[in-house]
Amino acid sequence: MKILTINPGDSSTKISVFEDETPLLLKSLQHSVGELPDFSDTKAQYVFRKRIIEESLSEAGIPMQFDAIIGRGGLVKPIQGGVYEVTDKLYDDVLNHAMRQHPCNLGTILAYEMAKDIKGCRALMADPGIVDELGPLARYSGTPLLPRIAFWHALNQKAISREYAKSIGRRYEDLRLIVCHMGSGISVAVHVNGKAIDVNNALDGEGSFSVKRSGTLPVSQLIHLCFSGKYTEEQLQNYIMRECGLTAYVGHSDMPKIMQQINDGDLKAKEAVDAMIYQTAKNIAALTAVIAGKPDAILITGGLAHVKYITDGLESRLSWLAPVHIFPGEDEQRALALNALAVLRGERQTQPYE
Repeated sequence: MKILTINPGDSSTKISVFEDETPLLLKSLQHSVGELPDFSDTKAQYVFRKRIIEESLSEAGIPMQFDAIIGRGGLVKPIQGGVYEVTDKLYDDVLNHAMRQHPCNLGTILAYEMAKDIKGCRALMADPGIVDELGPLARYSGTPLLPRIAFWHALNQKAISREYAKSIGRRYEDLRLIVCHMGSGISVAVHVNGKAIDVNNALDGEGSFSVKRSGTLPVSQLIHLCFSGKYTEEQLQNYIMRECGLTAYVGHSDMPKIMQQINDGDLKAKEAVDAMIYQTAKNIAALTAVIAGKPDAILITGGLAHVKYITDGLESRLSWLAPVHIFPGEDEQRALALNALAVLRGERQTQPYE
């Protein structure tokens, strides 16, 4: 089975070609500032990204012959986790009714449009960031005006969970896991019987602060800040998502540089990273109350899982709860390919999109 994966980001388009489990091509196409059309013009971005994908495949000598093209999931309405056939309705919802404008929406659009031109090729989407499997109690925030919603690293969390389950000869659907993805945002989810029944909103400000994002903030102080007249709504949104966390405390977001500062004796940088570890461990431990007991394992993944100082700090606080396993990085391309392959082989069924 030959599979093309498409994962658009703010400044890159990551693509890969797999033949069954074997990668034939892994490429990150970088886009310079000003090169991409305004994202408000989705069609223009689609044309631009489609062209560079096709050029890259041609340069690699890979013909446009695939059994499936799978894109990083679009931010449609909240849906269950799994793999989805990109139907006309799903395509229209991503193109015209997405919950949020984000480059990942183009993954679904590109898969649909490019697969149409290839005989027998299926267009697929898997585990988008708006996968919502929350239990009813998890939706309470404190006011019905602001119900809790899920925005998290569903693709990588579920892929790592399945990988861990396979490594111990178990099924993901039979395990109770707490999984923490530490990237630009930090999402912590408790997975029970194949569903993430509680998870923080890692995009909009909930949970631990990360390298750039604020996490949960004191509500009253935030309200005062909103009405201080010092910031517009757009400025505050940008601040919370891109200028908080370690960036605000240390002055930049370069993690290797931050770790070098710590090694050089910078106590301010050390305390800020220790606080991020502290908050993350606290959020992980809190989810044991959801399952009223110990999880089978705690899995740590994402880009920050490469930093031994961070993973050692988490293990020291959490190893008494359950075995802690580290899965550094976020291999989204492989996760997408394996999701598509499982469907093509009949090992998993696609979810209905209604």
